[in-house]
Amino acid sequence: MDGPVLCVGAVAVLDGSVLLVRRGHGPAAGEWSVPGGRVERGELLAEAVVREVREETGLECVCGSLVGWVERIDDDHHFVIADFEVTVLDDRAPVAGDDAAEAAWVPLERILELNLVDGLAEFLHEHGVLDAFT
Repeated sequence: MDGPVLCVGAVAVLDGSVLLVRRGHGPAAGEWSVPGGRVERGELLAEAVVREVREETGLECVCGSLVGWVERIDDDHHFVIADFEVTVLDDRAPVAGDDAAEAAWVPLERILELNLVDGLAEFLHEHGVLDAFT
């Protein structure tokens, strides 16, 4: 395993729904997460957030404040992920692109029905996005 990899995530909430993507490949293939990915060399974090949302959902957004950060470590990877609040500028449906197999606005009350990446429900709850979960 190489050293930690810096990544970003985008937390977009609109009309009681959160923007999610189902990963098409990689360590979380098949699982749902907020849009995001690796920060490229020389790229500002806010630029990475906007790029990742565009690449994975086809939607344009504006990056807001830091929601929080997490570390994900397994035998092969060490990711440090900074998640930012975003405002989506498009009123059209998201379209999966890049490494996303699906992209959707998911009603908050249905989010726990999905196969989420480890820790996402807890993260969203801790940061006031998701009211409660069981």
